[in-house]
Amino acid sequence: MKKFLNNVPQRFVILLFVMGGIIAGLGAYTVYVARVHTYATDDPSACINCHIMTPYYQSWMHSSHGNQTTCNDCHVPQDNMLNKYYFKAVDGLYHSAVFTFKAEPQVIRAREASSRVIMNNCIRCHTQLNTEFVNTGMIEYTQTQTGEGKACWDCHRNVPHTVVSNTASSPNVIAPMPASPVPSWLKNMINTKNNE
Repeated sequence: MKKFLNNVPQRFVILLFVMGGIIAGLGAYTVYVARVHTYATDDPSACINCHIMTPYYQSWMHSSHGNQTTCNDCHVPQDNMLNKYYFKAVDGLYHSAVFTFKAEPQVIRAREASSRVIMNNCIRCHTQLNTEFVNTGMIEYTQTQTGEGKACWDCHRNVPHTVVSNTASSPNVIAPMPASPVPSWLKNMINTKNNE
């Protein structure tokens, strides 16, 4: 390696390090502004880092599930930690790509993999209700695809998101704003300059 670097012009090496530093810095800044660290938690407010999720967050918050569950309780597999974070990463990258390229639909619908996870989690939490009280038993999501039964949301459409509308039709939904990515020292400097 040292022999290779001796044959390369020093300007090229310096330029390579500068470009690498710029790329690493911009990458780190993007991770910071996107609040990527919040996605590793179960905090539901992480979901509203994307503005399009605000009505879904707000409707969940005011539903019967709002005090009992988090988004991950329903939307992420709960069978083991590895599967949970793998699914969360794949689904999150998909959502990031859709929202970054402004390809989101007017109303968001769960994809097949997500529907399977959601239904499994409905069954996981409501096993006693399904088997002892109403005697409906439990079916797999794949059985609903072939007409052998109904998905939980076929009857319980507004649980746990009540009535969801898009942000265009409900611009004043109440949900917490994500924390500002501007560091406090920079805010203070801006305020000081504005007050002069």
